[in-house]
Amino acid sequence: MGHDLMTFVPLVLGLAGASVFAGLLAGFLGVGGGIVLVPAMFWMFNLINFPEALSMHMAVATSLTTIVFTAISSARSHYKRGGVDTALLRAWGAPIALGALAGGLVARFIDPAGLQAVFGIVGLLVAANFLMPRSLVLADTLPQSRVANYGMSGTIGFVSSLMGIGGGTLGVPTLSAFSVPIKRAVGTAAAFGLIIAVPAAIGFMISGATVPGRPPLSLGYVSLPAVVLIIPFTTALAPIGARLAHKVEPQWVKRGFALFLGITAIRMLLG
Repeated sequence: MGHDLMTFVPLVLGLAGASVFAGLLAGFLGVGGGIVLVPAMFWMFNLINFPEALSMHMAVATSLTTIVFTAISSARSHYKRGGVDTALLRAWGAPIALGALAGGLVARFIDPAGLQAVFGIVGLLVAANFLMPRSLVLADTLPQSRVANYGMSGTIGFVSSLMGIGGGTLGVPTLSAFSVPIKRAVGTAAAFGLIIAVPAAIGFMISGATVPGRPPLSLGYVSLPAVVLIIPFTTALAPIGARLAHKVEPQWVKRGFALFLGITAIRMLLG
């Protein structure tokens, strides 16, 4: 990790740019920003010679920590506009949180290639969903079965935790599949992001606490310098993205993002 200052300047600028993009998307599509930040940090950590075995875990954990703050900002903006389904939030909150905590705790036992595969495969599925001319609809309402609701919400928390993402990437298509209006799905999924990020980040801090070779200023798998750099950008831009979501037709943004995500997911799968 012996690079001079001029090596770090473009990396810092690149991460700042990714943070701006992540903040806007967090508000606009309810995706939490992690779908942008995880690959950006993964590649940047590798460029500055982070230990190879830690780069993906630290990218995921650091992303989740920043989402705590981004989700507060984004969810508040959606709530003010009536876009958060508080009843659904109460019903799904506990299983989402438990799934997210479990993901953070078991991540230590998954090798980096495994985390990359999770991100790449789910990323491709999400990109394909964004490109569909119509959202997949399975039913007119959410299931009445408590087991089905707990299973879906717990899975969203667990997989999102392993990917380092907020609630929107999996939450929005899931809610849309059960006929939740898109703006309410985006707003509610933005709130899911907070319920995912807090326990998941804690899980990664605990599971990474005794891992050797971590860089200085790390809390478990979380890189504190990266958190400090990212948060001002994502929290400032998320409310702007949320305002745009209530004013702009999102179809073209979704298609552009799907292309970006598809390329990113393939690169992640290829290592």
